[in-house]
Amino acid sequence: MTTTLPYSQLFAFSESVFRAIGCPDEDATLATETLLSADLRGVDSHGVARLIGYVRLWEAGRINARPRVGVTYETPSTAVVDGDGGLGLVVGPRAMRVAMEKARQVGTGWVSVKNSNHFGIAGYHAMLPLAHDMIGVAMTNASPLVAPTHSLERLLGTNPIAVAVPAAEQPDFVLDMATTTAANGKLEIAQRKQQPIPEGWAQDAAGVGSTDPNAVKNGGALLPLGGATGSHKGYGLGAVVDIFSAVLSGANYGPWVPPFVAFLQPAANPVGQGLGHFFGAMRVDAFRPAAEFKADMDNWIATFRAARATEGQRVLIPGDPERETAAVRLLEGIPLLEPVLRDLESLGQKFGVRL
Repeated sequence: MTTTLPYSQLFAFSESVFRAIGCPDEDATLATETLLSADLRGVDSHGVARLIGYVRLWEAGRINARPRVGVTYETPSTAVVDGDGGLGLVVGPRAMRVAMEKARQVGTGWVSVKNSNHFGIAGYHAMLPLAHDMIGVAMTNASPLVAPTHSLERLLGTNPIAVAVPAAEQPDFVLDMATTTAANGKLEIAQRKQQPIPEGWAQDAAGVGSTDPNAVKNGGALLPLGGATGSHKGYGLGAVVDIFSAVLSGANYGPWVPPFVAFLQPAANPVGQGLGHFFGAMRVDAFRPAAEFKADMDNWIATFRAARATEGQRVLIPGDPERETAAVRLLEGIPLLEPVLRDLESLGQKFGVRL
């Protein structure tokens, strides 16, 4: 059963909750915009359903509601940003702005982030440069829930990669993908719906494939992208994200990444500071005139979208489903599962905020 609420109503509620935990007004608004971008785009696992998780981390003293985000090391085209333990929903956009400013000055900007937290959907951050005729790249490491190929141990996160490319008349190209077969949030949705998960998403504690949505909570692991014969490819991509996001910045990596999920505890012997992200911004006109590039992107997108498709299907461009979902949900509202609605109502009672 679901309940549909208007975007504006969820925005006002979430913003009030962020203020209630001590976020300044500007940060509360930015955190809310970042968070709800997931719900608008149909990535329900990473949107307002996660609000109670951020509050839980704040109550545990693991989130600084008033961080002083700053650059600790830089060259003309690169930087390390220290998130000061802040909400990744706030740290992420600020770090991307650093990358964009460097791209404005020298053509490209690359920023690795330490001492942050879960930053919502990677696609939101990758899309920020689009309005400036820049290509955006965003990555983050995440809770250690993923077993590398042939492993029984959870050593990596779902470690998403997002790339956003501007077009002219066509909608922008926006790839936003986990490096696992499915993100952990998909398991959380299956748990709320009390439904089995597809084969290939997870393994149990013995390393056997499982359709139990609680398999990971019970000692199992998520599986890398690629399935039974190609999981080494997803493992490799997830490893690259971990290295770029954390080994490069001085954040925690691998099994030491501080978890967002409630059933894992932070490692007792951290090897870095907080969670890590990686952002890139590339000015299109650092390579060729932006108008020419965007015209070719229009042609590229139109060509792929017009490809002959199998019966009853159509060829999509990365970003199409999310863009179409956002258009509908802005008009019709955002559907919330009953467990999510109950979580929000409990937050409202805790902080005296009306949903």
